[in-house]
Amino acid sequence: MSATPRADIYDLAVIGGGVNGCGIARDAAGRGAHVLLLEQGDLASGTSSASTKLIHGGLRYLEHYEFALVRESLAERERLWAIAPHIIHPMLFVLPWTRGLRPRWMLRLGLFLYDHIGGRRALPATQAIDLRRHPAGEALKAGFGPGYCYSDAWVDDARLVVLNARDAADRGADVRTRTAVVRLTRADGHWRIMTQSARGEEAVYARAVVNATGPAVLDLLDRADRPTDRHMRLVRGSHIVVPRLFDHGFAYFFQLSDGRIFFAIPYERDFTLIGTTDRDHNGGLDHVVASAEEIAYLCEGANRYFARSITPADVVWSYAGVRPLVDDGSARPEAATRGYRLELDGEDGAPALLSVFGGKITTYRHLAAEAVDLLKPYLPALQGDDWTAGAPLPGGDFSMTGLAALTADLGRDYPFLAPTAVDRIARAYGTQARVWLGEAHNASALGLDFGHGLTEAEAVHMMTREWAQTSQDMLWRRSKLGLRLDQGQVDRLERWLEERL
Repeated sequence: MSATPRADIYDLAVIGGGVNGCGIARDAAGRGAHVLLLEQGDLASGTSSASTKLIHGGLRYLEHYEFALVRESLAERERLWAIAPHIIHPMLFVLPWTRGLRPRWMLRLGLFLYDHIGGRRALPATQAIDLRRHPAGEALKAGFGPGYCYSDAWVDDARLVVLNARDAADRGADVRTRTAVVRLTRADGHWRIMTQSARGEEAVYARAVVNATGPAVLDLLDRADRPTDRHMRLVRGSHIVVPRLFDHGFAYFFQLSDGRIFFAIPYERDFTLIGTTDRDHNGGLDHVVASAEEIAYLCEGANRYFARSITPADVVWSYAGVRPLVDDGSARPEAATRGYRLELDGEDGAPALLSVFGGKITTYRHLAAEAVDLLKPYLPALQGDDWTAGAPLPGGDFSMTGLAALTADLGRDYPFLAPTAVDRIARAYGTQARVWLGEAHNASALGLDFGHGLTEAEAVHMMTREWAQTSQDMLWRRSKLGLRLDQGQVDRLERWLEERL
């Protein structure tokens, strides 16, 4: 096979449009590389949109002695909040002490470490509270007294992925969704990547490849004829969403008698998000769902604490994702490490293949910087060092504490929008909201209204700037309006999409 002309070769092809893949594409594009990002489905259509929506250190990892991981994660919390204050915001968590479970001294020690090993600056320190008097105690069953209130942060996980891809594209990356990778082969000093999409089969070329396919990392290595003896542990985490169980802004960190923990988090104004489970996953990856057993388990856990009982019939939405964890031999899935490993295959001058094993959403930016640093010897186009810690994601170019002011400004400039719509738009788009709101002076200027503040102007923006193609993309990843639109409104949106596409 003859050498391919330089114009046809990307410096780096990143395979996988989850948070790690999009983070790596953004970092590499910002350092001068010509980047191609390939995703077989929609951006964030797998594990990265099925998280508990937290930017956190992982308090429970301390008891598994994951001190380095917790320190790294805690250091990232405020960095990520600073670059994306529209989609990330601080959240206070209430941890009740439960008689017969972890002793109070253990909770105090863990929270002391949590406060001090990660460079916390802006987030409040832990406080001891009395749940008989604290607002968070009102929703709980009688009998809870001592507890603790500590800080972490919430994130719109799917939008975090999309905004990383958008910034990568703004810096020159070629982002292709719904493009599957069929096979990879090395030839003439580069990778030949066969892809399959609506355009048919096509070969693309890159000097290096990143395998950021999450749970499918080993499968892609097989397609590249690079088998490995590395073992992955696929762990399914499931969540449920129910009508709001409490009327305050605190979240809860609960312990269960089987040693596991779960969260109950205020969600999308009118709901409570509860999760997660930790179950070994042995099925396929195309359609991962929460099992009836897991849904019942989460309901039972919530009923252990909340005064208002719930059953599976109360669940308005459930979702599940498969976490690709490094198999460290842990007996229980919840004890398996949430750390990551980067493995580089590029001996004897061969084009590099970097595979990402494991990881968690909080550490994605640091993982991406480390991955790009490892590729620098193979890609002369990469210039400079880690830059993403101080560069806002699209729409995040305002103060860490400035979301309320930005929301108020949008409400003043677009008074025809309902306050709930203004709040959602500010939290999704930040300063980029004006890109599609434009000079609109009334609701009709934004085109069709599909319901609950979703207009034609926003839908066009999702399609042209955020790679959305289906109602699922728009209602469950670019937004969570799927919780609100009725079937007739969804049908209307889908008819509009058919006409546009």
